[in-house]
Amino acid sequence: MGNEAPSGRVYRVSIITASDRCARGEGIDRSGPLIRQIAEAAGYAVSGYTLLPDDRGGLEAEMRRICDGNLADLILTTGGTGFSPRDQMPEATLAAAERLVPGIPEALRQYSMGVTKRAMLSRAAAAIRGRTLIVNLPGSPKAVREQLSFIIDELRHGLDMLTRTC
Repeated sequence: MGNEAPSGRVYRVSIITASDRCARGEGIDRSGPLIRQIAEAAGYAVSGYTLLPDDRGGLEAEMRRICDGNLADLILTTGGTGFSPRDQMPEATLAAAERLVPGIPEALRQYSMGVTKRAMLSRAAAAIRGRTLIVNLPGSPKAVREQLSFIIDELRHGLDMLTRTC
């Protein structure tokens, strides 16, 4: 079967990194490229990457653009899920959402609680817009590796159902 989903599809992933520092050129995004590496190793095709400031309106607009333009089957975000006043990724995700997928962030928090009790502080969300699944991941590369490795293979089944034509 190789890298294809049971349906024979190779799912398209778009990555959105939210970071004021990186968007200003004051830092290097390490989590976005790590998401790319993990997704490609799992057989997903990365169709886009965007680095944006922690701005709710800009993040929401980018998610809507990707979903409404059918540019990806899955959007994986990194950053903006903490308690800082500038952390707006869950709010942007919920604003773009048509349907919520609470089980994914619940499972991620439960899994991560085995690593650190600070996992309870995550405000990450997951949602569906059109035929695209959106999943928020933390900003830390270590947490991205742990959480994405935990869910990446299981997302295929959801994507099979979401993208299936009747």
